[in-house]
Amino acid sequence: MIPAPTGATRLYVIVGDPIAQVRSPAGVSAAFAARGHDGILMPVQVAPADLPDFLSVATRLKNLDGIVVTIPHKFACYRACTSATDRAHFLGVVNLMRRRADGSWHGDMVDGLGFVGAARAKGIAPAGMQALLVGAGGAGSAIALELVEAGVSELAIHDGLAERRDALICRLNGLGKAAVRAGTMDPSGFDFVANATPAGMKEGDPLPVDVARLAPSAYCGCVITRPEVSPFIAAARSIGCVTGTGTDMYRQHQSIMVDFLLEADEA
Repeated sequence: MIPAPTGATRLYVIVGDPIAQVRSPAGVSAAFAARGHDGILMPVQVAPADLPDFLSVATRLKNLDGIVVTIPHKFACYRACTSATDRAHFLGVVNLMRRRADGSWHGDMVDGLGFVGAARAKGIAPAGMQALLVGAGGAGSAIALELVEAGVSELAIHDGLAERRDALICRLNGLGKAAVRAGTMDPSGFDFVANATPAGMKEGDPLPVDVARLAPSAYCGCVITRPEVSPFIAAARSIGCVTGTGTDMYRQHQSIMVDFLLEADEA
């Protein structure tokens, strides 16, 4: 049970646009309580044009200790951080911000850990697999990095913004760990297919890949949490694929998020 907040309760917010789809407020607040921390996570919907004003105010709120970041603010919030983890610096994105002792923000990006962790929880080991990733935004960038670190033999990335896709491919190839190239919506020949786009959140959205070309042996994962079973995941399940939902992803990285938010402030 989450205790009723008091004037001493420490505040955390999750910021995005839209925001109704997020699952973390209840889970993170309950995790705070389980660890004996008097804190609560609340959703805040902020349009991109209003984000600078929001962050300016947030920095001045003395009882606000952390920010969880969702679409479409992960790149902009990285630029608001004074310090960040190596993976956040590599990607130029954050999905977590923790208040430093001096009042500024320290960031991290853990979407990739949650996504690949969800696959591993289903018995899928990405090492040696050929992977297709759709979406090179904030979450997609983090998933791409984690797949490369997990040892995939090849990673193809498809994104409607060619410049963003190519910049990510260039950075990942610079690691010298896997062959990374541009992909398409055709999942033929891939063992691991990941959707890191919002496709499926709204009724009538096109599917992120040509599901008729999926192999039944392929693992299919999706970042979408609402609907819990996205049209892409439903289609993949219908042909026998092992799947991971956005909720599976969230369950894997909730404890990582809480660890980060409650870690001792950076000096």
